[in-house]
Amino acid sequence: MQSLLILLQAPSGDGGMGMILMLVAMFAIMYFFMIRPQQKKQKELQNFRKSIEKGQEVVTAGGIYGTVRDIDDVNNILIIEVANGVRLRVDRNSVFGSATGADNYSK
Repeated sequence: MQSLLILLQAPSGDGGMGMILMLVAMFAIMYFFMIRPQQKKQKELQNFRKSIEKGQEVVTAGGIYGTVRDIDDVNNILIIEVANGVRLRVDRNSVFGSATGADNYSK
């Protein structure tokens, strides 16, 4: 980290080429540590939403746990049952995960 500060403070006689290289290096580091992992998570979530099936336990964005009872692919809507006889219509994009994995954290 100190060498980075020394390079930034050193007078550049090469017309600012060192500064440009430093900016490119910083962008590359940001890409590999911040942007790329977020894109991978988004892709995994998108694949999960596409693979939702009837009978699967899910968690919505609001924290509601339920079981998928019906799927409307045309309108992108899921009917989830949260209790006996209580069904909710939710948008498929509001589902954020499988409830089966979330039960393990509460124990």
